[in-house]
Amino acid sequence: MTSATKHGDSIFVARFYNWHAGSWKGAYSHAAIFKLKPDAPNEAVATLSKNVFVPLMEKLLAEGTIAEYEIDVEAIHTDAPGMFVVFYITPTAEGIDKVNAALRENSKKNPLDGPALDSMVDFAPHRDYLSRTNATFK
Repeated sequence: MTSATKHGDSIFVARFYNWHAGSWKGAYSHAAIFKLKPDAPNEAVATLSKNVFVPLMEKLLAEGTIAEYEIDVEAIHTDAPGMFVVFYITPTAEGIDKVNAALRENSKKNPLDGPALDSMVDFAPHRDYLSRTNATFK
């Protein structure tokens, strides 16, 4: 199963995602946009998702820190493939701080995550976006 999302002018598809059913008004959406290195393996996003992003996001979802997450890739690559987005919605501004703290703690607990990310991700074009969101998930 996949989910489709529009970021900017592109349509993205997510094969890794989850959410809590419910409605949120004035929540916060955070998107971290990354670019893979040219020599990254074909399955780099799937590998990073399964081993780094999804376990952390599932923990944050279970705690109620976030209401939804997804790891998105472009549905159709108009440029060289490699851009991906780690996206989440948190009901409160404090949730952003909790996610950032969880990322730091996760790096300490899993010291191989940093080198794995560094070997596959070009951080120079990295961008973050934050916006207010009203969302309903069933």
